[in-house]
Amino acid sequence: MSSLALMLPSSIAVGLFFGYLLDKWLGTRPWLLIIFTLLGVASGLMTLVRGINRLNREDMEDKGNAHIH
Repeated sequence: MSSLALMLPSSIAVGLFFGYLLDKWLGTRPWLLIIFTLLGVASGLMTLVRGINRLNREDMEDKGNAHIH
């Protein structure tokens, strides 16, 4: 659960970092920074949604197994 809390900020940070470096290297400031930041946000949100869905599925399975005992 704690790893889910770090998914979105870390994805955004990675996007910012690579966008900044590529902009600096290619001289395309600020376009790649914007693009990679948006990609980081999208990636982080997708990962967050997948993780929440996985936790919900596991919770439902645990509740279903509790009735068997």
